[in-house]
Amino acid sequence: MALSRFEYVKQFEQEEKLLPNSWIVVRIDGKGFHRFCNVHSFSKPNDLDALQLMNLAGMTVLQEFNEIAIGYGQSDEYSFVFRREASVYQRRRDKLVSYVASLFTSAYMFHWKRIFDRRSIAMRYPPSFDARAVLYPTDENLRDYLSWRQADVHVNNLYNTTFWNLVASGLSNADAEKRLQGTLASDKNEILFTQFGINYNNEPLIYRKGTILLPKTVCILGDKKQRMIVPIFEDLISDAFWTKHPEILDKKAKTNDLYELGENESQPVVRCQIEVHERRKAGMNKSETRNSLLATDHS
Repeated sequence: MALSRFEYVKQFEQEEKLLPNSWIVVRIDGKGFHRFCNVHSFSKPNDLDALQLMNLAGMTVLQEFNEIAIGYGQSDEYSFVFRREASVYQRRRDKLVSYVASLFTSAYMFHWKRIFDRRSIAMRYPPSFDARAVLYPTDENLRDYLSWRQADVHVNNLYNTTFWNLVASGLSNADAEKRLQGTLASDKNEILFTQFGINYNNEPLIYRKGTILLPKTVCILGDKKQRMIVPIFEDLISDAFWTKHPEILDKKAKTNDLYELGENESQPVVRCQIEVHERRKAGMNKSETRNSLLATDHS
């Protein structure tokens, strides 16, 4: 193709490549999600359906990039960890960040009906997510980053659980905030237990720990082994987690051939993938499978 006289404008473009041999973390954050949650009547302090929708969007991102070692989500954010040696888009920051944000947002909207149709909640306006890419040079740095995000879940969820129970008991938002001002974690646990009979340690793990997404080999429906994105609800701050899942830091690490889904088989992330598998077995092509997911009755 002949060069246009206008093509000189390309020289103004600047391309930043992320440093090699470093973990890349792309973190997605909901923009203006406080209003979005209120407009769509999300339950407080936690809306399980809303969290499952975030997990479905996170699953979509992991399915797209085979160089993601782990995904971690909580509230209105998701972190995607690309391996040190990842070469996706030649490690171009703008390309990677913009595509992950775009894919996550479109997947969130795509799966909305799957989750919220049974509650008759229509999407009132489109959500938006921003994204950033941060480099972590060592395994320890990466672990500390993920530990930081999971610790954030605990702090926020304990506060929110206590706050909204106080509001439900009759306090105004301002009075509940004043009641909790200066309290320690032990104080909040005491309020929950003595006033509301809630043992915080018995709250669902998805609320207290967030959701970890890992690619695992599983056996579903008595069929052959399948690679699947699996939701896991565990303490990733402990060394035991990293011993149990060594492939996160070292993709060549030996692991058990099959990961047992157990009760996680009922999770929407798993059910969605099982449905795709069943449709493909029935002879539907990939595009037909994807298009038919929204038409499925999930009541």
